[in-house]
Amino acid sequence: MSANKRVAVNAEMNEGFLVSADIRGHQMKIDQPEAARGSDQGPTPLEYFLFSLGGCICTIGRIAAMQQKIDLRGMKVSVEGDYNPAGLLGKPSEDRVGFQQIQVSAEIDADMSDEEKQAFLDAVCERCPLHDNIKLETRVTHHLMEPSCVV
Repeated sequence: MSANKRVAVNAEMNEGFLVSADIRGHQMKIDQPEAARGSDQGPTPLEYFLFSLGGCICTIGRIAAMQQKIDLRGMKVSVEGDYNPAGLLGKPSEDRVGFQQIQVSAEIDADMSDEEKQAFLDAVCERCPLHDNIKLETRVTHHLMEPSCVV
């Protein structure tokens, strides 16, 4: 059994709804659209979440194609999710706070039949850690940290 690998990201609240992170030297921003009182300096957390799923499927697709010696010329993954915003706004709702459903659609550019492409996509999604985390229950904990600096 191989050892686990930890992935860590630190997010920091800025002015308004702007959240920033330095991820391996990449300056990332999360924000809300101006219509939602943000400054529209980046995608929302929900958009990043769906993008991360699509990006992971593409990445695993490339790895699987290389391993299987498939000439994968390209792959486009569309990810859409439906949620009821009432809960996150603190309003009563019968729905859960998260996405009720997420749809993944993929376009695969390779010399494969539609059946082979579907089987490839199925296998890729089975190997995708984010697909797995969304599909199956994952224990999530939260706790307070000691302040790292005093203003």
